[in-house]
Amino acid sequence: MAAPGTASLLRAAAASSRCRWLLAASRGAAGRPDGESVAARTPGRFFGVSARARLSSEDKVTVHFINRDGDKLTAEGKVGDSLLDVVVDKNLDIDGFGACEGTLACSTCHLIFEDHIFEKLDAITDEEMDMLDLAYGLTETSRLGCQICLKKFMKNMTVRVPEAVADARQSIDMSKNS
Repeated sequence: MAAPGTASLLRAAAASSRCRWLLAASRGAAGRPDGESVAARTPGRFFGVSARARLSSEDKVTVHFINRDGDKLTAEGKVGDSLLDVVVDKNLDIDGFGACEGTLACSTCHLIFEDHIFEKLDAITDEEMDMLDLAYGLTETSRLGCQICLKKFMKNMTVRVPEAVADARQSIDMSKNS
């Protein structure tokens, strides 16, 4: 069982590099009553250069984004990176994407997934569902890119950016625009 306050620490970590932080925490002292980290009780194992290169290439996932204008943008990210991390780190030209920087305060990183990928994604949280309810062009396979971490099964997946973006941080009456 996790130590008291661990849930709030995990939520706070969502604001910066959500997936990588959780992976690091799971390897460390998080939730261990004696405070000892895994690294402290496990002898180090050194890999040769070729092993490191092999690991790094295996830990990369190629993602294809179909932008609002129909252009295909391809980028590569590391296993554990969020799709928001990939868009930002690779400087992909997707207008307004990730305006809240992954804090679950907007829906600008709304993506539409292929059915076979969507079925394998981790369960959606209530917070993500609340933000998705405010997203434009919501579909059965919609998720927020800031909440989806790359996994090996996602290699060469294609995600579609909706035709328009709605930023949940702004109160806009869409009926006045029509």
